[in-house]
Amino acid sequence: MIKVKKLQIFFQEKCLLDIAFTIDSSLALIGQSGSGKSLTLKALLGMLPNSMKCTLKYESDFKLITGKSIGFVPQNPFTALSPLTKIKKQFFVNKARLEELFGEVGLDLELLERFPPELSGGQLQRVVIAMALENRPQLLLLDEPTTALDPRTKKVILALLRELQKKEHFIMLFVTHDILSAKELCEDICVIKNGVLIENGKMQEIIRAPKEQYTKILIEANFANRDFRQ
Repeated sequence: MIKVKKLQIFFQEKCLLDIAFTIDSSLALIGQSGSGKSLTLKALLGMLPNSMKCTLKYESDFKLITGKSIGFVPQNPFTALSPLTKIKKQFFVNKARLEELFGEVGLDLELLERFPPELSGGQLQRVVIAMALENRPQLLLLDEPTTALDPRTKKVILALLRELQKKEHFIMLFVTHDILSAKELCEDICVIKNGVLIENGKMQEIIRAPKEQYTKILIEANFANRDFRQ
């Protein structure tokens, strides 16, 4: 569990983000582009530019903002991979651990000898998930990891993440605008607008009966019918 009691980000005199949230098991942070989702991730990863001032107060069952306690899965796998380097050379673990990771994410070991451009989108996403789990993190940050995937591959990756969480016992923060994917993966949801949380609670409850108009608009924009409320 991690409880972020205060996360504030300022640029000059302007407050860009002012939120608080708790991750018990899996939390989806939902919002439109520019709402503050990416700023939240960068703050947790310690990757904000020096021009921004950040205040982060939290309680957790583990140390936060350390390489070994946090894993990160980016939206685009190529941001984490060198296209000119074989897959096996992009990991920093011994052979036994590497083979274990590939087994966990369902990849053939022969892919270790290939270069990233030789893999499919789904295979690349599995590779970066394996990289994120190298040090057995306690918190996994997901930055819209299924956005570029086709519907079938997206379902497979979401199912993989659920199984990995059961096995490795990490907690997840899933940052996305895709409520359908969030519904498949997360127990809880926070809705963010202009750097402020406007609604939060259990995923199923908010999807069935959102209180805020902004949340209703996001839900209707994500689903072509109302079957998702079931």
